[in-house]
Amino acid sequence: MAMLLAGDIGGTKTILCLVNSENSKNGENLPQQTTLYEKSYPSQQYSDLVPIVQEFLNEAKQELGQEINVTNGCFGIAGPVVNNTSELTNLSWSLNGDRLEKELSLERVSLINDFAAIGYGILGLKKDDVHTLQNIAAKPNTPIGVLGAGTGLGECFLTPLESGNYGVFSSEGSHADFAPRNALEFELLTYIKDKYDLPRVSIERVVSGMGISAIYQFLRHKYPDQESDKLKQIYQTWESQNNIDLSAEVSKAALEKNDPLCQQTMELFISAYGAEAGNLALKLLPYGGLYVAGGIAPKILPLMQTETFMEAFKAKGRMSLLLSKMPVHIILNSKVGLIGAALRAAQ
Repeated sequence: MAMLLAGDIGGTKTILCLVNSENSKNGENLPQQTTLYEKSYPSQQYSDLVPIVQEFLNEAKQELGQEINVTNGCFGIAGPVVNNTSELTNLSWSLNGDRLEKELSLERVSLINDFAAIGYGILGLKKDDVHTLQNIAAKPNTPIGVLGAGTGLGECFLTPLESGNYGVFSSEGSHADFAPRNALEFELLTYIKDKYDLPRVSIERVVSGMGISAIYQFLRHKYPDQESDKLKQIYQTWESQNNIDLSAEVSKAALEKNDPLCQQTMELFISAYGAEAGNLALKLLPYGGLYVAGGIAPKILPLMQTETFMEAFKAKGRMSLLLSKMPVHIILNSKVGLIGAALRAAQ
């Protein structure tokens, strides 16, 4: 049995978790892991990850009443990771695995992209951690695809290894070109290009939190008479003060089914989301499952459960039948990245 340290490092908060990890005795490849102690810290109040980990380990020692002997650690980072090094986008931290090993007296520290951590975490999810949109049995030894919209859009994929485990690989597929499928989406493309003076529009510009805001702005511009008084006031406050999450307000109004323009916004967003999920599925053929991660999908689950997402997912012409044979799940467990970091640390 080994004591491991897992972390989910973001610009706003850092979540750390101490786990006991034991090799499985029932023939499965995944280790059996038990959470011993977990705590969240405000990232901006610290100059580096090291003092957070040191504080965390001291608190864990007091809370558990035992010595803390950690061997390996893995941290999912909200930013690019190259050669076990990361310059965080929204923090003034510069993290290096070798430095962290020395300063924290650990045998091994792995830094991985936060979406890669989600990829590892999928392997540790339980039945209640997902909501299934397409209930098809997963085929063993086949790829798994993952995409997730939050502030931005992330994508990754898993491929089976000879050992029986999975390899997890990051992707920048969200920065591929947004491909309009109808006249309204062509208008949306033109609107975003003109508004932000862009030579091209990526998928992330549409399928993300900022995408929801962009779609709503486009529709209120196209149909000014359809904007409700409530959303007009919210929009004006957002535009002048920028202290409101416009995408959250639009989503909330759509869920309440009392604002047609917000409902149309989310319909367009979810359709584009489903279409991109289908594009990823065509490229990977993930008969092991296509997983929808990110913070948005669980919050708008009733909207994701309508036919819009899956219709767009399967609307691939001659390949539609192929996509109807793939499991499709929404991840409900917000700690999937932390689970993944712990499993990666065990490796």
